[in-house]
Amino acid sequence: MFAVVVLAGLAVPGTAAAHPFGDPQAVAVGLADGRPEIVRVRWRVGGLDDLTLLGVSLGILPQDRVMLDGAVFYRDADAAAIAPAPAFATYLLERITVRTGEQACPGVLQPVEDLARRGVTIDYACPGPVGTASVAVRTLTDLHPAYQTLATGPDGQRTVYRQGAESHDWPLGDAPASAPASGRAAVIQLTAVVVAVLVAVAVAWLVSRRMRRRRALA
Repeated sequence: MFAVVVLAGLAVPGTAAAHPFGDPQAVAVGLADGRPEIVRVRWRVGGLDDLTLLGVSLGILPQDRVMLDGAVFYRDADAAAIAPAPAFATYLLERITVRTGEQACPGVLQPVEDLARRGVTIDYACPGPVGTASVAVRTLTDLHPAYQTLATGPDGQRTVYRQGAESHDWPLGDAPASAPASGRAAVIQLTAVVVAVLVAVAVAWLVSRRMRRRRALA
């Protein structure tokens, strides 16, 4: 499979922009089986030439994989070289992120069986059972802002990630959504104020009662 790569100006050896107008990349979001604290994200590239371009941009594949006319030809060896590369794992973990409330969930790539056709799975360990997770996807938009990602979740949920719409809240489990830290702080402050007011009222009532008793005894 090949793609005509969009170049900035004339074709320059070893220099290419991306090809974002073919098959879109895809993401599936859910919880790991029997582990409600693990958010599982499976990412799969759209066009295989996009995978080659990504490998070139990360320095995993040589620049000469981009032809002089800007064309890119995918080879099976490309996926074999990209899948185990630390730069690829770092890229995915930086550009696909998961949060619950204010808490970031660290991710770990699972062993890759067939990167080109089945993609890669990342498990994000959250601090407790997940109700709603905020998942951000920014893959390939660093190559070209027109890249989009079709995403699916439980119960037929769907969304499209693109530049300017890089994050989406996914209801995944039965656990209540965590209140933001700022919201919890506000609740604590309000409670403290209410308690202080009640204490002041009680003290004033006791002082007034004692003064009335003294006047009655005088």
